[in-house]
Amino acid sequence: MRYDLNLLPVFVVLMEERNVTRAAERLGITQPALSNTLNRLRESLRDPLFIRERYGMRPTELAEEIAPAIIEALAKLDDVILGQQDFDPLTAERLFTIAPNDYVEFVLVPAIVERLGHVAPGIRLRLTPFGSDISETGVMSGTTAMALGRLTDPPDNLVVQHLMQDGLACVVRTGHPEIGDSISREQYERLKHVNMLPPGRLRAGLFQSLEKQGLKREVAVSVTHFLSIPELVAVTDYCTTLPALICRRIALDPRLKVLAPPVDLGTFPVQMAWHVRHRNDPAHRWLRGLIGEIAKEVEQAR
Repeated sequence: MRYDLNLLPVFVVLMEERNVTRAAERLGITQPALSNTLNRLRESLRDPLFIRERYGMRPTELAEEIAPAIIEALAKLDDVILGQQDFDPLTAERLFTIAPNDYVEFVLVPAIVERLGHVAPGIRLRLTPFGSDISETGVMSGTTAMALGRLTDPPDNLVVQHLMQDGLACVVRTGHPEIGDSISREQYERLKHVNMLPPGRLRAGLFQSLEKQGLKREVAVSVTHFLSIPELVAVTDYCTTLPALICRRIALDPRLKVLAPPVDLGTFPVQMAWHVRHRNDPAHRWLRGLIGEIAKEVEQAR
């Protein structure tokens, strides 16, 4: 029997999303088009493949069984076919899905988009969230080009590259009644703090650094995005501890001042990970190289 290979990437995305609407959005097609593709897959494999449930779709036993083989086959095809193609960033028209964590989205993505506008105007980016679970990003199957952030115990089918290191700094409001040009350990522990949620890898790293130094912190407010923290600190006597590269942006706000932490809180790595199927793809290699260059520039300008 002859199979339409165009159906297989759709199967992989459905396996990851377990939802027709989200899968269609990731693939850039309409829901009716995706449903039609799914029906063709079902006819070819003579199996329902996905069963509708209240909150999405559940793969059948056959779908679970064949998914690893399909993912591996697509990776081998990409190595053979895409590795032979030339890539010209000036003329290329392509959409890349990338998964940056909140930190990378704030610190690196604007610079990446700006650079692409100059050197590769036809390259478009689609961002998908990367919290504490890399399995939710699509990078483990290769449907997402790369994950950017801090990775712990990545699976064997991912290649991981170190991009840069960042440290931590403290922020209080200008004119704070207790804090001058520096902050002592006693002051740090006495103040109330603004903290970042949800508990992803970056937050775990900060908590571990505080614990290692025996530094206590009373959290008064926990928020879900970096952008809300400067506004909270500017109108209170609270303190916050943030990555130094984020603090570099905050330092431009005259309402706020950035201070060195009272103890050495160390540094944390920023990494890029991609599926082995993209190892030899010229377009992917070019984009990874561009991001690596920008990360070094941002780190050196700190």
